[in-house]
Amino acid sequence: MIKGILYFSRTEVGIILKTEKIDSIPGLISRLETDNKGYKGSIWYRGHSDASWSLIPGYYRIENAPPESTLVKRFKQSAAMLISVAPKDSFDWLFLMQHYGVPTRLLDWSESPLVALYFAVSQESEKHKNEDAVLWSLRPSELNKNAGINDAEEEFFIPSFEDEELMNYSVESIRQNARNQMKPLATIATRNNERIQAQHGVFTIHHNEKIAIENVGDRSHVIKYIVPKDQKPIIAKQLELLGFTKFQLFPELSSIGDIIKGGLI
Repeated sequence: MIKGILYFSRTEVGIILKTEKIDSIPGLISRLETDNKGYKGSIWYRGHSDASWSLIPGYYRIENAPPESTLVKRFKQSAAMLISVAPKDSFDWLFLMQHYGVPTRLLDWSESPLVALYFAVSQESEKHKNEDAVLWSLRPSELNKNAGINDAEEEFFIPSFEDEELMNYSVESIRQNARNQMKPLATIATRNNERIQAQHGVFTIHHNEKIAIENVGDRSHVIKYIVPKDQKPIIAKQLELLGFTKFQLFPELSSIGDIIKGGLI
């Protein structure tokens, strides 16, 4: 159960980040009920197997990265003969690249805290077993207010990739306006594959500004839930009992093979 520990941490920006500790699923539920009481907007979640990792997308973690447009061209060149339906625009190419592990400006989030928690404590994160994990909680519409996205007619508005607000975040616009610096945005996309649907997937997308999402504005849009390393296998077992398995979240043939192989070893 939750131990009632609440502490705060500071970073170089000098503004307090709300950080809490959880050690079980019942404890998480209790904490979420308290932290979100009265809030009616959407809440998204992301799990990291190492609590020291920031909310920075893969592309901006690469030193001396080539232009993003170059990565897209390389991916298109090799992927074209392997896909039956070509993506309709550069955002769709980014989704496909993200799906297959190519670093992009996207960060995957889930509308389910338990899905995100699975990624923080699952066996796939075994190489980080000696590190505390983290479950990030994000209020997407509050993040977007830092980028000037605030619809007077819809209090908790979140744009989609088809909306005008996202045009400045396209691959083409980023390439043409390299000196522009805009804040990251939370956005929704069509769930056009089984994995995104199973994981209740949503996204944040960065612009040219290489800022961690937890350091944007006054940081009130995020909460960091630390999972102590010794509790990770316990919570993983609790998730398994609730039916959160690799096949549920990755409904693909390779998942079936991994599950069968795991049972034989």
